[in-house]
Amino acid sequence: MQKADIVIIGGGIAGTALAYALDNDGDVVLLEAGDQLGAHATGRSAALYSETYGTLPIRALTVASGPFLRHPPPGFTEGPLLSPRPVLHIARADQMDELTRALISMQALVPSINPLTGPECRTLAPLLREAHIAAGILEPNACDINVERLRTAYRDGARQRGARIVTSAPVTALSRQNGFWQVESPAGTWQARIVVNAAGVLSEQVATLAGVPAIGLQPMRRTVSLIDPPAGLEIGRMPFILDIAGAFFLKPEGGALLFSSADNTPVAPGDALPDEQAAARAIQRVQEACGLEIKGPSQSWAVLRSFVADRNPVIGFDPAAEGFFWLAALGGSAIQTAPALSGFAAGLLRGEETPDRLTGLGFTAAMVAPARLR
Repeated sequence: MQKADIVIIGGGIAGTALAYALDNDGDVVLLEAGDQLGAHATGRSAALYSETYGTLPIRALTVASGPFLRHPPPGFTEGPLLSPRPVLHIARADQMDELTRALISMQALVPSINPLTGPECRTLAPLLREAHIAAGILEPNACDINVERLRTAYRDGARQRGARIVTSAPVTALSRQNGFWQVESPAGTWQARIVVNAAGVLSEQVATLAGVPAIGLQPMRRTVSLIDPPAGLEIGRMPFILDIAGAFFLKPEGGALLFSSADNTPVAPGDALPDEQAAARAIQRVQEACGLEIKGPSQSWAVLRSFVADRNPVIGFDPAAEGFFWLAALGGSAIQTAPALSGFAAGLLRGEETPDRLTGLGFTAAMVAPARLR
């Protein structure tokens, strides 16, 4: 029996960033079921920092994470974490009302966004068909995220701050005994005051092991594909293109074009396979918008993202189980929100109030508290 103050279950970006943020907060152990950290949702992300993505709590956490990601602390990483990649939201003529509503909503937290005409959209992204594009919205300060550099920095930084990281350690039993949690895995057994459930799509299973009531977590599959760009098309500075209704997205990725129908298909937890029908829909929608002739993707994969009913994250102590802390239902936002997300979660674990930088953006702890789902 090994002892710890806090055991974090799950070595994705959320769990690893929290281990880093819990600097000098006792003995922290991070358990990862796989043989490496961040091999699932973290490693398959579209890797975009966008302040217009998600619900209000996600957007607030993203905005609050911007200063850290743009100017990391000295020694955190050897290179930049972000590189410019504007987001271009596009709309057809029949989507203009939706575009107007989106513009009003986005401007509340991101005043730098700009409405664009159809020709202005095509200047930024010449592959768009003139007949398909009526107008757009440009988010000029969006960026690509160097996910590998970020997760490596959090992993190394957590270790330097004293966290113990154990891989190949799936949790097999979880029980409350004499005021402590007992966490069992093939890699050992730990006794801890607090357990943090950061297990991604498997968070509901972890709660079941602990006898904690469900929160209605639903894994959603998204199929993402790659194609080679047309010969002669310069894509290096092309923006991330997103249909205003979320029907598809398209972005440059390592000399290729990454695209998806932005599908959200409910599935069972696990390591999902890509959906051929979703890939075919994405091809059709990209061809309609861009006029590209796509015979088939060169590569496809599936990303699992998990949500609860209101699409807000679940962060905080569970009112039904002493010392059981949720860090779940992040819906694909964990990478771009990691600095503020981990800082807020660490503050809750210490008993601190919500930081002013978040409350000033309209964020409250109640929006993400597990109690709202009971």
